[in-house]
Amino acid sequence: MNSQGMAVASDDTIASALRSGAHVVYSLSGGKDSSAAAFAVEAHLDRIGHPRDRRHAIHADLGLIEWPSTPGFVETIAAMLGVDLSIVRRKAGGLIQRWEQRWQSSLRRYENLETYQLVSPFSSAKLRFCTGEAKVQPIGAELRKRFAGETIISIVGIRREESPARAKAPISKPDLRFAPVGNRAGTTMLTWHPIVEWSARDVFAYHAMRAIPLHEAYGRGADRLSCSYCVLAGLNNLAVSSTCEGNHPAYRAIVGIEARSGFSFQPGRWLADVSPHLLGPQLSTDVANAKRMGDRRRDLETGLPPDLRFTKGWPPRVPDLEEARTIHRVRSELTSTHGLTDHWPGPAMIRERFAELHAAKAA
Repeated sequence: MNSQGMAVASDDTIASALRSGAHVVYSLSGGKDSSAAAFAVEAHLDRIGHPRDRRHAIHADLGLIEWPSTPGFVETIAAMLGVDLSIVRRKAGGLIQRWEQRWQSSLRRYENLETYQLVSPFSSAKLRFCTGEAKVQPIGAELRKRFAGETIISIVGIRREESPARAKAPISKPDLRFAPVGNRAGTTMLTWHPIVEWSARDVFAYHAMRAIPLHEAYGRGADRLSCSYCVLAGLNNLAVSSTCEGNHPAYRAIVGIEARSGFSFQPGRWLADVSPHLLGPQLSTDVANAKRMGDRRRDLETGLPPDLRFTKGWPPRVPDLEEARTIHRVRSELTSTHGLTDHWPGPAMIRERFAELHAAKAA
């Protein structure tokens, strides 16, 4: 426990792993919570005599969507901790590229009638593939490769105060995604949430007490740091990001995806509306057209049979002729809007395609 009464949460699993000399890896994002967790654990490890050469740091670089100052800031935090720092990246490009790829995949699947609704290119609270693919996957793969056959404790700075979902977060848990039980290398991976019981006030107080620097985003008025433009961010944090000129290329790139797809960055909020002064005349016009396109798409799709919406194992059945007429009418307009080929131009052909997919699913 530090001098202000903020305890490092631990349990028997973590204590046992530390006594055995497990590798400790600080997952650094540049945010206040990851820094506080790292420094608090570092002090705890010093007190119990954990070997310093078995402490490390790792950061997942998300590409253009990162604040330009984040890479250098993370290097500073790692240097203050006195640990080596590894930088990992998604092999297929940054997060903005992932959203662009997802949109192209959505168009391709729609054109091939592998789904009968266009899908948003963006991640969301219910579909956080951004975190899974751009952070968790490259970090987990790197740790599994680097420390094969050993025990690894990954330090993650989440807090129960943050959200209803995180209110249920345990102090630690096994990470079976990258080190399943009985894996050939004999690797054990644990995730440790050492500041899970802290409040935001505790975190800021700890920074002040230990003279830990804060990312520039906080000085500009943000209350949390993530990507420069995060699908989970509130309006204030989105606006704060736009006060940094280095974030403007990411802003325009994301708005460009909104303009091409007709989907807003967040449900009910277009990123284009956050800082419209950063858009040129052409992009502003494209966004206005995209909003009309999005409204039209939603109007059209309300008439689609609700039980045929995409789920795992789609399609659940073959539509009747009247339903196929509705699907054809919607597809005819949307394929034209997005410059796609309508390979099944008629209700009967729509039913044939569904029957083909349904049979393939059953097989």
